[in-house]
Amino acid sequence: MRKLFIIAVILLFGAATTYAQKFAYIDSEYILENIPSYKASQEQLDQLSAQYQKELESMHAEVEQMYKDFQSESVLLSDEMKRKREDVIITKEKEYKDLQRKYFGREGDLFKKRQGLIKPIQDDVFNAIQEIANEGNYAVIFDKANGITLIYTNPKFDLSDQVLAKLGYKN
Repeated sequence: MRKLFIIAVILLFGAATTYAQKFAYIDSEYILENIPSYKASQEQLDQLSAQYQKELESMHAEVEQMYKDFQSESVLLSDEMKRKREDVIITKEKEYKDLQRKYFGREGDLFKKRQGLIKPIQDDVFNAIQEIANEGNYAVIFDKANGITLIYTNPKFDLSDQVLAKLGYKN
């Protein structure tokens, strides 16, 4: 009877360890920083954003100047002329806001460009992570970049270099 109990405990312990879940983590910031095409894409987006911002600042300065001119000349203008100038200023402000939305809005040019340049790289990284998770039988892989706080991380579970190697990059 005692032997049967010991065998049952050993089998139970063995079964429990086979169902143990494996966890690992990656640092997506580190991975992306080590992919040259990501850096190049990010620089391209930064340049485009600066160009758009410069254009918007110029247009905004023009609207402000129109408003200042209107304020200083309004005492000399007839009511009809005031309305016309106000309409011109309002139209210019609307153009400014429309252009701002066109460049930086949710479906704006910068967002679309980002989707075209960055998303394929992020998809490749995700696919590499998924392959590593399947090959290593990991239940969960955490990303320690961008706000997830991990109090302790054992470097032996960091798969960031493996993801880079899977993508064909060396660090």
